[in-house]
Amino acid sequence: MIAAADPKQARIVADFPILAKPTSRGKRLVYLDSAASSQKPRVVIDALVHYYENDNANIHRGVYELAARATEQFEAARAKVARFVNAAHTEEIVWTRNTTEAINLVSFSWGLANLGPGDAILTTQLEHHSNLVPWQLLAAKTGAVLRFIPADANGVLVLDELDDLLDGVKLVAMTHVSNTIGSIAPLATIVPRAHAAGAVVLVDAAQSVPHMPVDVQALDVDFLAASGHKMCGPTGIGFLYGKRALLDAMPPFLTGGDMIKRVSYETTSFNELPWKFEAGTSNIADAIALGTAVDYLSAVGMDWIRAHELVLTSYALERLRTLEARGLAVYGPPRAEDRAGVISFNLGDIHAHDLASILDVEGVCVRAGHHCTMPLMEKMGWPATARASFYLYNTEEDVDALVAGLEKAADVFRLA
Repeated sequence: MIAAADPKQARIVADFPILAKPTSRGKRLVYLDSAASSQKPRVVIDALVHYYENDNANIHRGVYELAARATEQFEAARAKVARFVNAAHTEEIVWTRNTTEAINLVSFSWGLANLGPGDAILTTQLEHHSNLVPWQLLAAKTGAVLRFIPADANGVLVLDELDDLLDGVKLVAMTHVSNTIGSIAPLATIVPRAHAAGAVVLVDAAQSVPHMPVDVQALDVDFLAASGHKMCGPTGIGFLYGKRALLDAMPPFLTGGDMIKRVSYETTSFNELPWKFEAGTSNIADAIALGTAVDYLSAVGMDWIRAHELVLTSYALERLRTLEARGLAVYGPPRAEDRAGVISFNLGDIHAHDLASILDVEGVCVRAGHHCTMPLMEKMGWPATARASFYLYNTEEDVDALVAGLEKAADVFRLA
């Protein structure tokens, strides 16, 4: 059993100060919404404060000591992220605000330059709006067509027609892990076949990079996008990984200060990688704090985090099945091994928002709604779902609190 009494787990829980604070109703906080945003360990919070108290200066411009120190820390954080995902070169990591901005960067910079009428973009039926809407707009602008790898009733991708779907495809853009049902895409199968068909591959890794080892060279993806706030880092910082040859050939996404080499009244030459994609003053403090978050996750061990969440998810699926007689429906792959620590469910005819409100009274935080996957929800026939998502600081005690809250909801609504 994984509980806070386990020495390593107890140390991890203690690292997150918010988890020691009771709710306004005096309940223990049970945070099960890490797929939306993770909590932050003390070292990350301290890194933010330390920067503003000791090293606050603009980067890449000043020659004085304070600016040099800020620049050094900023670029050191980039190097940490590059090592974390095993990028071949540090300059293959571009700072963005989040996964969404990273995907839009590729859409505007690579997509507009490389797609045209007769080309196709292939994505899946599992996508977050952030990995769907940019491609819809890109298709409308370029005359390309949008295709979808279908998902079955459990949210598992169906690859029977993959080769036909890849015919004429220039870009495959897909999630690594579904934020709604946790299913894990078989990238090891899809990426080589996409490359064989002549396609470039972008992966939305917002739900995978924080939770499992991700090696961009082993996966051989061309682009990968992730958000800092989902991996124990601050909000407002994320990154795009791109193969250097692709990034070199791409025009800038945004223009202005810091991404230029030389400007005259008539012409501009752009900076080297990765800075040509980082216009204006960067989010310095949050990038540095994300580097601290990467250090923290690396020290815990990504293999340990994946194993921990696998045990926790397996336990949660087992406990939730005890409520099936009372109308609980759990969605997604039935085996814990086939999903990340994300479980969506409904209880009888209780609306997901009402269910989340009852759980909130018990101190249990879950997400409710369409989870920014409206097309998937419509395909599956779910008006909304409640979603519990786990991370390294969760325990089986948290799962027990979730189940107890669901039992209370069933009692309130007089479910059999």
